[in-house]
Amino acid sequence: MSNSLVMEVMQAAARAAIKVGAPVLIFSMIIGLIIAIFQAATQIHEQTLTFVPKLFITAILLIVLGPWMMEVMSDFTYYIFDLMLILY
Repeated sequence: MSNSLVMEVMQAAARAAIKVGAPVLIFSMIIGLIIAIFQAATQIHEQTLTFVPKLFITAILLIVLGPWMMEVMSDFTYYIFDLMLILY
């Protein structure tokens, strides 16, 4: 296995991880920012006020984007297995 092939696999893995993780992280960050602005405006500093909405948004996103995330991960898995068949 050459170094270029290893780097290609690592790039594909990083691309798949970013595709799967980025939407949830970005929406969670946006919700956290909105809640932080709300807390600063109202001077309510309750810990559960930030946790519960993020939890609900994350759960909804995982339900909505779950099939797409599964497709991305299965495409990556097929890519890895195709490489194994080619190499051996």
